[in-house]
Amino acid sequence: MKYAVLDFETTGNQSSDEIIQAGLAIIDEDLKVSQVYSSYVKPGISIPPFITGLTGITEEDVKDAPELDEVMMEMVPLLEDVVLVGHNVAFDFNYLQSALDKSGYLPFTGRILDTMDFLKIFFPSLTTYQLGLVADELGVEHERPHQADSDALATALIFLKCLEELSGLPLLVLQRLSDLFAGEDSDLGWFFDAMLQDREREAGQEPDGFTYYRQFALRVDDWMDIEPARSGMLDNPLRDISFEQFMEQVKDNLRAKLPEYEEREAQTLMLGEVNRAFAEDKHLLIEAGTGTGKSLGYLLPAIYHSVKQDEKVMVSTHTINLQEQLRERDIPLLTEAVPFPFTAAVFKGRQHYLCLRKFEHKMNRKDFATPKEEVITAAQMIVWLAQTETGDDEELNLGNRGSDFWETVASESDSCLGRSCPWFRKCYYHKAKHEAGVADVVITNHSKLFTDIQAGHQLLPGYDRLVIDEAHHLEEVAGKHLGLQMKYFTVVHTLTRLFKDSKTGQLPNLRTMLGHAEGEKSAEWCSVIDGLYPSLLDVKDCWDRLAEQLFALMPERSDAAPGDPGQFVLRLLQDKKPKVWEALSAIENQIYTTLSDTIRKGERLLAELKDDDNDYGFDSLVTDISGLFKDLAGERDALRFFMKMDDANTVYWLEGNGTYRSKSLQLFAVPIDVSTQLKGFFFDKKKSVVMTSATLSVDKSFQYMIDQLGLGEAAEQERLLTAMLPSPFNYREQALVVIPRDFPSVKGSVGDDHFVRTLVQSLADTAVVTKGRMLVLFTSYRMLRQVYDPLKELLAEQGITVIGQGMDSGSRTKLTRRFQGQNASVLLGTNSFWEGVDIPGEALTSLAIVRLPFQPPNHPLVEAKSERLQQEKKNPFMKLSVPQAVIRFKQGFGRLVRSSQDRGIVVVYDTRILESYYGKYFLYSLPGPKMEHMPLGQMVPRISEWLDV
Repeated sequence: MKYAVLDFETTGNQSSDEIIQAGLAIIDEDLKVSQVYSSYVKPGISIPPFITGLTGITEEDVKDAPELDEVMMEMVPLLEDVVLVGHNVAFDFNYLQSALDKSGYLPFTGRILDTMDFLKIFFPSLTTYQLGLVADELGVEHERPHQADSDALATALIFLKCLEELSGLPLLVLQRLSDLFAGEDSDLGWFFDAMLQDREREAGQEPDGFTYYRQFALRVDDWMDIEPARSGMLDNPLRDISFEQFMEQVKDNLRAKLPEYEEREAQTLMLGEVNRAFAEDKHLLIEAGTGTGKSLGYLLPAIYHSVKQDEKVMVSTHTINLQEQLRERDIPLLTEAVPFPFTAAVFKGRQHYLCLRKFEHKMNRKDFATPKEEVITAAQMIVWLAQTETGDDEELNLGNRGSDFWETVASESDSCLGRSCPWFRKCYYHKAKHEAGVADVVITNHSKLFTDIQAGHQLLPGYDRLVIDEAHHLEEVAGKHLGLQMKYFTVVHTLTRLFKDSKTGQLPNLRTMLGHAEGEKSAEWCSVIDGLYPSLLDVKDCWDRLAEQLFALMPERSDAAPGDPGQFVLRLLQDKKPKVWEALSAIENQIYTTLSDTIRKGERLLAELKDDDNDYGFDSLVTDISGLFKDLAGERDALRFFMKMDDANTVYWLEGNGTYRSKSLQLFAVPIDVSTQLKGFFFDKKKSVVMTSATLSVDKSFQYMIDQLGLGEAAEQERLLTAMLPSPFNYREQALVVIPRDFPSVKGSVGDDHFVRTLVQSLADTAVVTKGRMLVLFTSYRMLRQVYDPLKELLAEQGITVIGQGMDSGSRTKLTRRFQGQNASVLLGTNSFWEGVDIPGEALTSLAIVRLPFQPPNHPLVEAKSERLQQEKKNPFMKLSVPQAVIRFKQGFGRLVRSSQDRGIVVVYDTRILESYYGKYFLYSLPGPKMEHMPLGQMVPRISEWLDV
């Protein structure tokens, strides 16, 4: 096979746009790039400035270039008998066909392959498919991104990497892929078929390192063989060894491994405090800022204590990101530094692990909801099975629609066959659970901690010592899990997975299998299933009606623009129910009774099928359906709890947004105060709980956290230690906080014209001085939208890009990566950007905080907490709103200085920080940067002067 890899640069992406450069890389039969063709093309229209900015191609470059006809005359002979390849090939292919047509040639009729598909399939863990970033990741040279010849060559080399990856996979994987695409009349199907025939002719040596089981190639062995780390050792390696002696050995090993390793005062203090809490059976609140090295600060005492006392230590993080960072960065380092074998296992929520039984079932039935997309996802996962040892979905880049696919193959307790599953010995979830059982330290997340509590401690191995990282989120996660949160689609997904129409869904699948089975019973069972369909449709109708009527209760917010996220919120009060509540409860009652009846009939049917001796081979289907019935029962009970609204300690509310209306409906029922529950689950029961975060104190005191988390009694009994670690950075030299004291103020979440104009101009002036590299934090999405267009326009002339959350597509990670990848850009973010965003070094020089991050006082949970504080004769603003905002403000400030080399500016545009009586709490809580206030006019010269030092 001969491949031609094509790339065009054009004046835009409309059909009226024209080609300005053509690139073609030819790959010969021996899989070498034999030729690269490239030429500028003279367009009939001028090149827009943003295209010149992107590609570097100017009017000057193309003014004497050959016309399109001449270029096509040179290219057409190169396109004979080739398979056409491109990165996002449809774009280039359309331009090719149009160019052939304009120049009087016949259209291209050969095969076409897209490297995007190949990357998704053969590198399922790539986090991005952008050509430049993929080239970096795969070690492919790509000298001039967005120039056609360089792009074509880079795409050709990436395509060859994919073919190389394919050649290293077992024959079985290729057979699976070929079979998967067989029904598709596609060029990918043709390609896999041709590759399979080649491979079968060669019949060479199969690659090592794979386990073959039930027609899949896997990377994972039987997990039952996994033993504890020190199973062969007779003596405890820490017998008679003090923590100080242990640390000396670790430090020696770290120095030998990392020449740049230096002891940090804050980290040494943290090691001592955490060790003391463990040794004295006390709880600890410890604030450790960026750069402390807090992961090692708690992991080393945890390992020491766990091994010495033979007691498991649980570590919990708020985000999966931090869990991954501990797994990939910190644990491997400690494995080399700690002078004896130990294990730290990562254990996540069950839905993160693939259920091999469900996946096998889906592959064998080719049960795809949207075949075109799902076939690619299935192909990705077949290759991934030959690579993954964890079966954890975080390793997969599933794209937007992939999450629906994942939901149908994820592990679930309700549909688990346990030991009777043919996949049990290979099961990823049970492997992770077993590893956690034999590990010294288990790394989990806050969500799983609470799911474990709700499941009566059946999920996590038993533990007496717990480290909670990112502890400022504990209260919020507890509320979510100990309360209820239900989405419109929660119910719809369960219903449609059971029955969407007579062909789609698990019940129709079962009916089809029963229809093929012999015997009078199967006809009976088929009629029972037919009888369930109308009831399920009835429930879906009622739920749609209920969702629409609940959504209609929410007031349209006067200050909200369409599509404003979290746009509608309505708190429901037990003693002031809306007038229509009785009518709504009647609909809920109908849902409740119909569901109860359906579930009862369904479960009886499944029980009969299980007891029947005939092996129709549908055990796994019966298990899945039984799981879905359990889900429905849970949703039925949750809806009843919400509609009854009879718990005085719970706050009930509805949320939705204007674009998706009732489809976006969410129901919440959250405990007003979780401190008693936290005390009962953790602080009374566990020997020691260590809570750490960069932001736990307010105005140098931990009182707010002690109250919120239920630590009051532990503090009175002197079972609570607290520590605030000194910062390892020199903030006085590294950060300057500037406050323009005459800046206009604003009421509510929307700025008036004068405020917005002044803000846009000031942001633009500052961005020019700092050459972009600026993160702007908003507290309302509405204000971000007001600023985005005018700022973009002002900065375009300066060659500075503006990227806006919710305005430019992409997740937080994608937007952050774009920001880091561009020399001069300004990133506008709201809520999720205030924390967890890590942009070290030069990429971020200035941070602008538009408003102090107070939570909207009318948010139902804030409102209910405030009422409770008023009843206790306390000031809710000072006891709740200010401390919450200060912690958020400190998180935002923490985005700027991420290493001892970083220097930067923080501009606070909210003059309340100077004028109000509570402003000092914000300023005193910062880690000692230089602070100056001045008139707006003097701000830019001062910033410029400070940066030049």
